Parts: sequence; structure tokens; C-alpha cells
Amino acid sequence: MRAPRRHLSVIAVLGSLALLLGACSTATAPAPAQNIESAPAATAPDSAATGTRAAVPAGLEKFYAQEPDWTSCGGALLCTELSVPMDYANPSGDTLTLALNKRPGDKNAAGSLLVNPGGPGASGLETVRDAVPTMFGQELQRGFDVIGFDPRGVGSSTPVKCETPAEQDAGRAEQFDPGTDAGLQEMRQASAEYAALCAERTGAALGFVDTVSAARDMDVMRAVLGDAKLNYLGYSYGTALGAHYAQLFPQNVGRLVLDGALDPTLENDEITMGQAIGFENEIRAYMQDCLDSGDCPFTGELEDALTQLQGLFDEVEAEPLVGSDGRSVPIIDFVNGFIVPLYDNSTWPMLTEGLRNVIAGNVDDIQYFADLTAGRESDGSYTGNGTAAFTAVNCLDYPMNADVPTMRAGAQELVQAAPTIGKYLAYGAAGCQDWKHPATGKPGKLTAEGAAPIVVIGTTGDPATPYAWSQALSEQLASASLVTYEGHGHTAYGRSNGCIADAVESYFLDGTVPADGLTC
Repeated sequence: MRAPRRHLSVIAVLGSLALLLGACSTATAPAPAQNIESAPAATAPDSAATGTRAAVPAGLEKFYAQEPDWTSCGGALLCTELSVPMDYANPSGDTLTLALNKRPGDKNAAGSLLVNPGGPGASGLETVRDAVPTMFGQELQRGFDVIGFDPRGVGSSTPVKCETPAEQDAGRAEQFDPGTDAGLQEMRQASAEYAALCAERTGAALGFVDTVSAARDMDVMRAVLGDAKLNYLGYSYGTALGAHYAQLFPQNVGRLVLDGALDPTLENDEITMGQAIGFENEIRAYMQDCLDSGDCPFTGELEDALTQLQGLFDEVEAEPLVGSDGRSVPIIDFVNGFIVPLYDNSTWPMLTEGLRNVIAGNVDDIQYFADLTAGRESDGSYTGNGTAAFTAVNCLDYPMNADVPTMRAGAQELVQAAPTIGKYLAYGAAGCQDWKHPATGKPGKLTAEGAAPIVVIGTTGDPATPYAWSQALSEQLASASLVTYEGHGHTAYGRSNGCIADAVESYFLDGTVPADGLTC
């Protein structure tokens, strides 16, 4: 298995891939929770958009008063950059840059709608550029200026920097066996080296890419965009970002949709266990669908087919496969690629074809999906920095216990709960053991008392953010309504059905809050 520095990317950093896979299917990859209080406010100037007085946290006036300079950046898109404090406790100190883009609505647009695809580490710029045109309803696109942004530490904003493309390729080719003392020590050493690279190449900003700071950034964006209230659509990890925003700024909540929610009360190990069980269940659902299709490379009853799949994983673990380009595909990269099509059940046939080819000796399809998770292009370059940002955010947001007996016990529990996938999700805490900056976050309820109605969407067969997490968040948020999509795949809006689309778009466009308990 590869070092946990990349092992952490097996699941959560894939959030944006679910959106892009959903968009492709239409057209043709653990969340922080901190004890936070509402930000202090000072007297503020009138909002340019509404004439109402919007609160500005004391000492941040110069950031809230920025004027965005929008320039064309391809087709209908406009782009700009904003400045925010690196450390909100020291707003006169160093600053970070945030990159935004905009897909303008029509002349009667009601304001801005911010979008975050998840991760942490996924690019909102890419989502608004590539996925929004096919995923969002036309009326919604006309009714708002749809805003994409890369959160602090991500992509085109001041990024976390860790490895060169060549170093990323080399790291992805590494394989360790943490089940042995020697293998675990090698993994821990690789993680320590990675942490040192991130600290050296990112600098002081590495200690300030936590989710609470990113949520504070969204209020700066809201004000600079001219909106008295924040309208926001967050997927997966983006639900944590939105829930933290509502906790910090309940008085500034406009219309928030949190799709594929994370439960902010869970510890990191509980998040991992929930995802392991979620993916194990989805693997079973996929495999049964494969068998029922009559065109499946696995045979027999469901348990027979699962045993064959586990045997295939064992073979790859024993001897990494090699792609046609000569690159090694060890087990964790293989699992990365295997997981991608599970994010959207419309892409299950692609997984079947990829596995059929693997059995025939060709791993290229699975390697392609693994490259998607890492952001690798065919020319060897890497777009974005999803894996590095994911690690950096989570190491700040979650206290983790890398004690060896604790990790070994956790690994056993994961294998028992999820026999197919569990072992590949173990030992993740080792990725943060030598992180330069200690965790600042801790689990806790988010209630957002006083916020306007918030819509939480959960998908019953969601493998990455299990449905129970959406239920939990909706119960915590004082003003939440829970909407349920009965189906498979990660998140719902833009890839599910008309019932979900109507609920989301009516809420954003007309303010019609869906009934709590609506099932689609």
C-alpha cells in the first residue's frame, strides 16, 4: 500500500469527480467540525446589492470593501481574485489570494450563488467551468450569477504545495505493507518526508487552510460580490463548509443547499468507518447489478462474485500491474481507480468494462480513473493539488491518533466491517503524524441558531457520505429540512431525478422550502 499521504485521497477527494461523471452521463472521488461562535461584527456600509446593512467582522473592513475586477477567462466565464487574511486572528498580517470565476445570469439575476464541489481539495473553478452547464437547470443558471471558487489552499487560490509531477508519479508507484512492522515503519517514514516537503514548499500558509478559515473567506466573498445574504450549494465536504458558515454567520444565511452531508460530530476514525461500510454496501449493489446484467466478468451468486473481486485485489497487491505507458499501478492506485465509477451508478458499466479488461491483462481503464483522482493529465502534468490540499485540510481539522496499537486495532475493525474495501482505508492517521501544524478542529454539533431555512439532501445509497450523516446534520441544524433521494451514487442534485431538481431549483429561485422529509 502507498503512504497515507496519498492513501487519504482514496475516497474524500473524489467529490468533484461525482459531479463531472454526472455531467458526462447527462451529456452523452472527512469533514472538519470545530467549536465556533458567530463572528463579531462592526458597523458596516450599505450593501451595494440590496441597500440593507450587512455586518462586517471588526478589523476586516478593508477585505470586505474590495471591488472585484472581473476579466474574461474563456467563453461566458469571468474571473477575478480577492485577498483575505491568512490568519483571521491577525488581519493586519500576511494575506492569501482566492481565485473566483463567474457564469453570469441574465439581467434580472437575483445575485450570486456560490458552489463548492467537495474534497477538501476539489476545484470550484473547474466545476463552474465544466459541470454547471449540464448539471444546473437553465432557469437556475439564468436566475443567478453562478460563482466558482477554489478555497484557500486549493488549486488557483494560494495553494498547498508538496510534490513535483515526477515526485507524485514516484509516490503513486510506492507500495508498502503496513500489516508488518517493517512496512508500517516505511510508510510512516514516507509520510514524514511528505509532511516536510509540504511545510517547506507551502510555508506559513500551511497552518491556515482549515475549514473554519475557509468559511470566513466565504463571507468576504459574499460582501465583495454585493450580496446581503449568502446563497450557496455545497456538495460532500462542501456541506461542512456551508454548515460552518451558517454557524459563524447565521444572520447572513440566504438559501443554502447541503447535498451529501457530513456529520460534524464524528471523529476521523468514525468517518473512515462510515465510508468503508458505505463503499462496501455500494460494491455489493454494483456487483449484484453486474451479475444481473448477464454481461459480468464475475460469476455465480453475489458472495461468489465478491470473493472473486477480493481475489483480484489480492493479486494486484501481490504484484502491481503495469499500464501500457509503462507506469506501475500498485494496489492503492488500483483501488483509487476502482472507486471512481462507484460515485455514480450511471458509470457502473464503465467499471465493468474496466475490470473485464484487467482480467484480460489491460489495466489502462482503471489507471485512467486513478489518474482522474490524482489530477494527472496524459502528458504527465498534474492539474490542481487535490491530494495535497486534502491532506493539509484534514490534518488541521481532525485530531488523529497514529499510535501503532490504535491503528492496528482500527485496521482489524475496518476489515471486519468491510471485507472488500476496509483494509485499504486503514492507517490513514499516519499521514498526519509528522504534520508541522497541530490540528485545530474537533468534532461538535453545528446548530446555526437563527439562520434562514437550510436544505440538506441525503442519498440512501451514497457510499462516500452515508445517508445517516445527512440525517444527523439536518437534526443538528435548527432550521434544516431534509430531502431524501432514494438511489445510488454520491450526492443528488444534477445527477438524480426531476423531483430533486425541482426541490432545489424552486428553493433557490422562489424561496420555496421543500417539506422536511420530502422523498424523491
